[in-house]
Amino acid sequence: MNLLDATFARGPVPATDGDLWLVALLEVEGALARAAARVGLVAATAADEVSRVCADPSRLDLAAVSAAAGDAGNPVPPLVRALQDAVGPHAARAVHVGATSQDVVDTAAVLLARRGLQLIDTDLGTAADACARLATEHRDDVLMGRTLLQQALPVTVGFKAAGWLAGLDGARSRIRAVTAALPVQYGGAVGTLAASSGSGLDLRRELAAELGLVTTAVPWSTVRLPIADVAGVLGAAAGVVATIAVDVVLLAQTEVAEVSEVSGSRGGSSAMPHKSNPVAAISARACARRAPGLVATLYAAMEQEHERGAGTWHAEWPTLTDLLATVGSAASWLTECLASLRLDTDRMAATVAAAGDPQLARALTEALTPALGAGAAHDAAAAAVREAATTGRPLADLVLARGDVDGAALLADTTPDVGEAGAQTDAALAAHVIADQTGAP
Repeated sequence: MNLLDATFARGPVPATDGDLWLVALLEVEGALARAAARVGLVAATAADEVSRVCADPSRLDLAAVSAAAGDAGNPVPPLVRALQDAVGPHAARAVHVGATSQDVVDTAAVLLARRGLQLIDTDLGTAADACARLATEHRDDVLMGRTLLQQALPVTVGFKAAGWLAGLDGARSRIRAVTAALPVQYGGAVGTLAASSGSGLDLRRELAAELGLVTTAVPWSTVRLPIADVAGVLGAAAGVVATIAVDVVLLAQTEVAEVSEVSGSRGGSSAMPHKSNPVAAISARACARRAPGLVATLYAAMEQEHERGAGTWHAEWPTLTDLLATVGSAASWLTECLASLRLDTDRMAATVAAAGDPQLARALTEALTPALGAGAAHDAAAAAVREAATTGRPLADLVLARGDVDGAALLADTTPDVGEAGAQTDAALAAHVIADQTGAP
């Protein structure tokens, strides 16, 4: 185990692992043999033997496959030779029927992506359920809203959690859509199905059915939209996770102290025994931060030459698996963060109560609007705030000194105005229930 795996290879989506690629490649070869038998290109007995060997990699000379993979430019040619040797002359015709290396590698990549996306979706679902609980339990607890890292106007904890929830549900919806559309790759040497004895279209369809993938009209050998779709949805999911994580990190700052992660073993410092760092949120953010660069690499690799990319195609393999692993780790860390999150609602309410100026400035704007109009009223309130800042006088004193509003009435109304936060929270919760029931938003 790598020293950094505890942080960056967290959760059920494994880090880059050649064994996983091998299993996926063999799964494709086994399915291809069965599909070829169904369309009458090879004997069923031969296809069965290929399937048996593909299901038991120990029957192959994997050391020889690994040693020759570099010379071949990809692992499929030596893997095909090893399979042919393992199944013997009778079944060798059922190995790699009509295919080229890219068919097998791309379809294996799709299988790895599907498994990773499904695992990430599960963790995001757990995180979404945690957000739904927070939104329900703290629907009306007030919290200071912050824009550009400055205090703005009050919101509610429920509303903030509902925003997190909507982001996670949206990411899950996109993941499911991409997963459902993942296609098979099968076209042969240059995509024309010339080596499929006139049964290539049927074979592609049967191979897709074997693997639970979508068939295609033509190969996507150098039109890399399926890989780009996976990259995009993973990048988007990472962005949602990072946003929630950084909110937790900021709210957990000592000077704010409105939330904390409660863990018996996590969060300590090597130098300061008093520290209790929000490690799960920090780690979720760290893992998510790696995603954009990997997404960019996959997007850059979309430009591929003629019928097969020279190097750009190859660059996708480790990049895709790294991206799956880092977003999977981010999602896993977020579930731990939200499960251990403790909210100090009293401190939140005190922060809102102490921050009277933002609410007073808005109240002053509303009071001046009938006489001055919206724009002029806003400017007048902003001028009062600037005067308070430059003179050191309380904004409340300046409001009381005005003759054009009832300053005492404005100061007497201290109830935080959170607008329609509650109704919007309820709507997000209702949408989450529907998403859970139907598998879509």
